[in-house]
Amino acid sequence: MSGQEFKRALGYANAAFDLLKRSGIPPYPQFYELLYTYATGVNPSLNSRINAIFREGHSPSLDLAEALYNEFLKSDVNDRITDVSERMHARIEAVHDAIDTAMTTASAYSGSLQSASRDLEQEISTEALQSLANRLLLETHVMQDTNRALEQKLEASRDDIAALQRDLDDVRRESRLDPLTKIANRKSFDEGLETAVAEALSGRQPLCLLIADIDHFKTFNDTYGHQTGDQVLRLVAMTIKSNIKGKDLAARYGGEEFVAILPSTDLEGAVIVAENVRRAIQAKELLKRSTNEKLGRITASFGVAAFRPSDTPSSLLERADRCLYAAKHAGRNKVVSENDLAEQHGPKDGVSAA
Repeated sequence: MSGQEFKRALGYANAAFDLLKRSGIPPYPQFYELLYTYATGVNPSLNSRINAIFREGHSPSLDLAEALYNEFLKSDVNDRITDVSERMHARIEAVHDAIDTAMTTASAYSGSLQSASRDLEQEISTEALQSLANRLLLETHVMQDTNRALEQKLEASRDDIAALQRDLDDVRRESRLDPLTKIANRKSFDEGLETAVAEALSGRQPLCLLIADIDHFKTFNDTYGHQTGDQVLRLVAMTIKSNIKGKDLAARYGGEEFVAILPSTDLEGAVIVAENVRRAIQAKELLKRSTNEKLGRITASFGVAAFRPSDTPSSLLERADRCLYAAKHAGRNKVVSENDLAEQHGPKDGVSAA
C-alpha cells in the first residue's frame, strides 16, 4: 500500500469511528464495516439510503444499523458455506455409521467362522452339522445384506459429495465477484494483480494495467437515483469485460472505478483496448427502464500503465492512477497512458484520481 493509499484508508477509518460515536451505535465489526463503506462511497445505493435517512431527520439506532447492514452488506456466502459444510458433515457421518455397522457385522461373522472351524475339528452329529450350516448360511446372508447397504450408502455419498463440491465451487466463485456488476471484486483483483506481476517478472512478458472512472457519476446518480446508477455501473462493467479476452481480468475497484489487468499486452495494445472501451461506453444511449426516458450518454476516463521490472502491484497501480488523474484534468472522456504523461510532463508522483 502506498503512503497516499494508507492516508486515504486512515481517513475513511476515522470518519467511520466518528460516525459510530456520534450516532451512539456500538463499534461492532459489522457496524464499523457499514460506516466505513459509507465513508468510502464505494456503494452508491448504501450512501443514497443513508443520506436520505439523514435528510429526513431519523435518529440513528441499533435496529436501523442492523437493517442497513443486512440489506446492503451481509453476504449469504458464509451462510451457504456453512450449509454445505453441515450437509457434507452429515453425509460423512452416515458413511462412518455404515462402515462401523459393516465392521461389527464382519467381526461377528469372523467369530462365527472361527467357532464353526473349531466345531468341525471335532466329531459332531449330522443334526449338529446341519444346524451349523444353517447358522453360517444365515449369518452369510446378514453379511451380504450389510455389505449391500454399505455399497448403496457409499454410492449415494459419492453423488452427494460431488454435488456438494459443485455447490462449494459455486460459492467460492461468487465470493470473488462484485455482487452488483458480476465481474471480479476488489479482493479478486488484488490477488490477480499479485499473480500477474509475479508472472511478468518470471516470464519477462509485458503486462499493462488499465483503470477507468465514470465521468460525473455522482451527479448522474443523484439526479436519476441509485437504481439507474446501478444500471450504469453494470453497463460499464459488461462493456469492459466484453472488450478483453484470454487471461485478462476485469474488476470493480470501488464505487465508479474499474480496472483491467492485461497480461501479455504492451502499452500500445492496452491503449487500443482502453480506446475501444471508451468509444463503446460513449456510444450507448441510456434509457430509464421504468419510463423509457432517454437519459443521454455517459463517458469514462482511462489511465493506462505498463509493468516495469522494478514494479510492485502498488507502484503499477499508482502510475495507472496518475494517468487517470491526467485524463480527468484534460477534460475527461480521454485515455492517457504513461507515454502521454512523459510527453506532457504530467502530474507528480503521489497524486490520485479525483
